[in-house]
Formats: sequence, structure tokens, C-alpha cells
Amino acid sequence: MEILKTGIEKLDEAIGGGLVEDSILLIIYDTYSMGWSLGVKILQNRVKQGDFGVIVNSVLPVSSLSMEFKIASFELEKMAREGNLGIIDIFASFNRIQYDDPFIYYTDMDTSTFLPKFATMYRKMLSEMIRDKRPIGITVTMDGLAFLLGEEQYIKILQRNLAIKETARIKESRKRPLNIFLLNRDRVSKKFISWLALYSQYIVEFYSLEEGNEEKMIVRKSPLPEFEPKTYRFKLKKGQVEIF
Repeated sequence: MEILKTGIEKLDEAIGGGLVEDSILLIIYDTYSMGWSLGVKILQNRVKQGDFGVIVNSVLPVSSLSMEFKIASFELEKMAREGNLGIIDIFASFNRIQYDDPFIYYTDMDTSTFLPKFATMYRKMLSEMIRDKRPIGITVTMDGLAFLLGEEQYIKILQRNLAIKETARIKESRKRPLNIFLLNRDRVSKKFISWLALYSQYIVEFYSLEEGNEEKMIVRKSPLPEFEPKTYRFKLKKGQVEIF
């Protein structure tokens, strides 16, 4: 398996060297945390290296999502129009919002048909936009999907999706993806977090502090032999992440 750099030197060092392809990075944070921006910066850096960004959006209209990403100096719509990323829009699908943009994928959807319709959207994006690039997926957010589908139902869906991915890994010859899961712990149960932690190869957790703009960042899990769990300080300053 290839080890891929995040483009954030201190993070690569913290997780033991980088992200193993076909792995899941779970980023856990609280209501006032900016820890989610770490995932956005990894996405941005990997796209600059030639990968293709896949945003799975379950929480906001695209215009609002674009504004949120600008906090991390990420020009979502510009990058999409340049052909470097696409959006699988679960929020639009459930709320029947119609877009003309070719980089937004959505369909009529309900809880009973989620997985097959999600897979159809992804396969369409794969053939039309991703092609031979490596997909870098970021789910915004896992708690949003739990809210739409129910926690237990979504864990079952995730299990089936992991089985589909494993079959694809065995049978398909193409660049293997990276997946970043964003999760606000204040919106879900501990049981839901526990299941996601099991399925994730990397876990980074953030705690916002009462004073100042720094946060506590704990790197909890990595499959790499050089890794040791450790606590850091984190902040987002002028759209850039700082880890120290």
C-alpha cells in the first residue's frame, strides 16, 4: 500500500508518516471547534498533487458549504469548475434542490434507497469526472448522515458500503481512494462514535478551549509502526492550519 502525504508536515509526522491509501481518517471535534478545517486542508493539498476531490455533503446548501470552506481558504466552486472536484449532494437530494452545475450529483432519495442511489451517483462521477485520478473523499458530515438516516441505520449502510469497497479493491485496478470523515461529537451518541472509530484507520480528535483561539488536538490512532499517540495544540490562522 502506498503512503500518501497530507501536505501538512507536522500532521504527517504525528500520524507516523502519512495516510495509507484506501484508509479512513476520522476527525472528531465539538461545536465550537475549527478542527474540521484539517480535513479540508488535506483535501486541498491532495488535489494540488493531482488527486480528485469528492465532497459528500449532507448538511448545507452548496452556497453555505462554499462559505464555510472559505474559512480554510478553500475555493470550493472555483476548484469544482476547474474540474478538480465534485459534490455528491445528499442534502440537495433529500430536500429536492435543483442545480445546473455539472459537478453536483444528486437524485430523488429516501432512507430505503440510500445506498444504491449513492453508489449510482458515485459511479457516474467516477466515469464522468474522476476517471484515472485518485479520489479523495470528505464526508461533511457523518453526524449529518446520522441525522438524516438514523444512527443504527447508517452504521448498517456503512458496513454494506465497506463490503462494496472491499470487493472493488479486489476486482478493480485503479488508484485507491482516501476517505476523510468529519464528525461533530456533540450531535451523536457515544455508540455511533465507537462504531466509526472501529472502521477508521486514523483518528484525530479536537477540543476547543474556553480562552484564545488554540485547541487541543489528540492523535489517537494510526496503523503505521512509527506512530505514538500524542497531544498537540492546533489553530486555524488566516485560513492556514498550525500544529505545534
